[in-house]
Amino acid sequence: MWEVEVRHDELHKYKVIRGHDKYIVEQKAEVLRQSWEKLWKKRTVRERRIRDKEEAKKFALEKTKEAEESLEQIQHILKHSLESQWPPKWDDLLNHDDYANPKPPIPRPICIPPEPLCPEVEFPKIVNFFCTILPSLDETIRKKRKEVIHVSFNRVWEQWKKRHDRDIRLNKESLMQYRDDLKRWEENRRSFIDERDKHNAYVTKLKEKYHKKERDTVAEYCDLILSYSKYPDIFPEKFDIVYNAETRMILVDYFLPAKEDLPTLREVKYNTSRGEFTEKYLPDSAFNKMYNNLLYQIVLRVTYEIYKSDVIQEIRCVAINGYVSFIDKGTGQKMISCILSLLTKKDEFEAINLEAIDPKECFRRLKGVGSSQLHGLAPVTPIITFNREDKRFVTPRDVIGQVDGATNIAAMDWQDFENLIRDIFDKEFCGPGAEVKITRASRDEGVDAVIFDPDPIRGGKIVIQAKRYTNTVGLSAVRDLYGTVVNEGAMKGILVTTADFGPDAYHFAKDKPITLLNGGNLLHLLEKHGHHAKIDLEEAKKIISEQQSKFD
Repeated sequence: MWEVEVRHDELHKYKVIRGHDKYIVEQKAEVLRQSWEKLWKKRTVRERRIRDKEEAKKFALEKTKEAEESLEQIQHILKHSLESQWPPKWDDLLNHDDYANPKPPIPRPICIPPEPLCPEVEFPKIVNFFCTILPSLDETIRKKRKEVIHVSFNRVWEQWKKRHDRDIRLNKESLMQYRDDLKRWEENRRSFIDERDKHNAYVTKLKEKYHKKERDTVAEYCDLILSYSKYPDIFPEKFDIVYNAETRMILVDYFLPAKEDLPTLREVKYNTSRGEFTEKYLPDSAFNKMYNNLLYQIVLRVTYEIYKSDVIQEIRCVAINGYVSFIDKGTGQKMISCILSLLTKKDEFEAINLEAIDPKECFRRLKGVGSSQLHGLAPVTPIITFNREDKRFVTPRDVIGQVDGATNIAAMDWQDFENLIRDIFDKEFCGPGAEVKITRASRDEGVDAVIFDPDPIRGGKIVIQAKRYTNTVGLSAVRDLYGTVVNEGAMKGILVTTADFGPDAYHFAKDKPITLLNGGNLLHLLEKHGHHAKIDLEEAKKIISEQQSKFD
């Protein structure tokens, strides 16, 4: 009697097959093994499919949860602010972040094997009949054997040499790359720390001035507060602030999210029979209702955060103009429209229980201006607009008309040069409502001219510094301009010179809202508007030197 045990551990099956014929018993056992293995593979595939389907269902649930959370976050923008601390602690306004990018790891050099040595082989004397008769034959054979060994060694040595040179080169390249990466990392880290320290110094100084109730810091403080306020990443978070000390009113031009920026996904499902995902989106009516409600909430939230943070009680009124950037479907052009405007007094706003209001009804009760259907993006006239009067501004002189091809603008009187810059930028920003004004000779806060551009795409408020230099403009001038842009609450800074800028200046400005215009750019700008001049730095140096010697 023959018997064979058959097992399948995964299926937990076991059977003993018996018979009188060994061959037949083994054949039956093999057939049974194959049938069990086939069953196991089929079950494995089915379980994998089930797992894949379960993973797909799980993924669909996760995406649905993310969509619901995103929509809920948008629908409770105001509530989120009411549950936060206002005003934030000054320490929270500081930047406590460390440089996040890890330091480049030191490369591990390739291990270089030692140089191979030629083996010294001693062959025993060959003892045979021929070598006995011919002693020279023994020497010849021994010599040939040594030649074979040397040929083989030379091949090995050449391979080692090739690998040695390659590894030396790779180690050198790796080390050079590491040094470059480390230098770049140190520069980026230093730049990050400089920016962080500059921000913290600015906040610390602002705190001191603000608590001394210096009114010129109110707009800066409100700007800092609104910058601290957290919104979803899809929101523009772009605004401009002006404070009127006489009326004690804050005016904010605030950019609202466009319709196409908002999420509309509400649910994701996985169809098991077809093996595909299906997505459900908000219907237009529900989306428009959500969008309208969001805009009302944002305007109320901005007003609330400003009033709530007014620690020194310097604000009596807050005006918010809500702007939206969108593509006009009729013309295909990009448009900027003010679609709602709200002006509130502090006492009437603080009497409102924001936790229990309907945003639209509250906006109407406060006599806000806007269409009944904000999603239509119908423009409205703002209740109040920026007052652009600034005591620093003076009446400009017409200089550009006196410039011709023989005028060396690098040798001009510096006041004439600043007026020239004002004139040329007045031509460059000649759109409706745009203004370019120059400051007094004292050059308050490092501003030589200010552009007020009503088109927010191009910048809003832009500060200009003019440098009638004959030498290269260094990094310090660009740093000063950046500080001025921050202090002025401007959207951009432009530094114009008759000379050129050093590489450090260009490097510093490349990721900041700063434009550098050298002498060549300035001449091109003049020619663009039909004026010709020249820049001769050597001639200008002589003229300026002669003028200074006469003065001395």
